[in-house]
Amino acid sequence: METQTRTALVAGASGLVGGFLLDALLEDQRYREVHSLGRRPLPRQHPKLVQHTVDFARLGDEALPPAQDAFCTLGTTIKKAGSQEAFRAVDHDAVLAFASAAKKAGVRRLLVVTALGSNTRSRVFYNRVKGETEEALKAMGFESLVILQPSLLLGERAESRLGEHVAIIASRVLAPLLRPLASRPIEARTVARAMVSLAHTAPGGVRLAPSGELQELGR
Repeated sequence: METQTRTALVAGASGLVGGFLLDALLEDQRYREVHSLGRRPLPRQHPKLVQHTVDFARLGDEALPPAQDAFCTLGTTIKKAGSQEAFRAVDHDAVLAFASAAKKAGVRRLLVVTALGSNTRSRVFYNRVKGETEEALKAMGFESLVILQPSLLLGERAESRLGEHVAIIASRVLAPLLRPLASRPIEARTVARAMVSLAHTAPGGVRLAPSGELQELGR
C-alpha cells in the first residue's frame, strides 16, 4: 500500500468543503505533508499540516513547496463578497492564481470545486463565472484536472445566512423526493470525501464530476 509518499496543496481550507477536505487529507496515510494556503492561519495544529498565509492576488510572487496534488475549494457568494467584481476576484482570479502557482510547484493533479450549472454562456452571473473558471483551468494543461460540480451544499457555516439556512432545512426534508440524484442537495463532507477519492483514482486529462457522481463517491 502506498504510504506517505505525496504532498498536497490546499486552498480554501477555512470554508465549508475545505474544512472537511483538510480533515480527510490529514487522516489519509498516503500524504506525508499537507500545505494549507489562506488569508489567515487556521486555529488548528497537526504534525502533517503546514500553514501559509498568502495574498491570492499576489500569489505569483512567491514559490509554493513542491507537491503532486492540489485541491481548491475557494469560493464565496456575491452577497458576502459585496459586488460582482469582488465575487469574481475570489471564484475566478484567486482560483486561477492558485492553479498557476501549483503548476509551477510541480503539481500534476488539480482538483477544484465549482458548481452544478457552470456554463460560460449562462445568463446567471454566478454560473457564468464558474464556467469561465473551468475553461481557463482546462487551458492550463494539467496532467489530470478534476472539476467537481456539486449542487446545493449542506453543512454548518461559520457565518449565518438566514435564507440559505431555511433552504438547507427544506432541502434536507425534501431530498428523498428529489430525482435524479444529481438534483439533491449534497453534504459538504460528502464532497470532500469524493474529492480525496478522485485524487487517487482519476485518470489523466479532464474529468467532470457532477453532483450525482459525488453523492456516490463520497458515501
